[in-house]
Amino acid sequence: MDLSTATFWWVLAGVAIAAELTTGTFYLLMIALGLAAGAVSAHLGLSTSLQIAMAAVVGGGATALWHWRRMKLPTSAPAAENRDVNLDIGERVQVDAWNPDRTTRVSYRGTMWTARLQPDSPALPGTHLVTAVEGNWLVLVPSSSP
Repeated sequence: MDLSTATFWWVLAGVAIAAELTTGTFYLLMIALGLAAGAVSAHLGLSTSLQIAMAAVVGGGATALWHWRRMKLPTSAPAAENRDVNLDIGERVQVDAWNPDRTTRVSYRGTMWTARLQPDSPALPGTHLVTAVEGNWLVLVPSSSP
């Protein structure tokens, strides 16, 4: 059995895809795309140097394009402050008084929680919003704050 140049490129592309499936590194798919471009170049009868150049341009370009796309996407808030992860974020609680260390106990969801005031927020009694949940602590901000 002869191993043609195109078959060699396809085997390399398959190895890159298998490596991506085991590691979860999406960039390996971009490299596999470049290797597939090398295989197509071999099928078109291009020289070995042009096959390598096509594989490098397509694989490197796809990798750079994917990296650029990921950098443009907005990052999500940390899980402790993300309402998509924690439904307590944005809920209202009533604070009767703050301790001198800017902590308090509040009734929330039928039980008492320890809460602390978000830095730079005034320690006033009243309605507050949950801005984060850190372990079993609530982080609060006055509801009138932006």
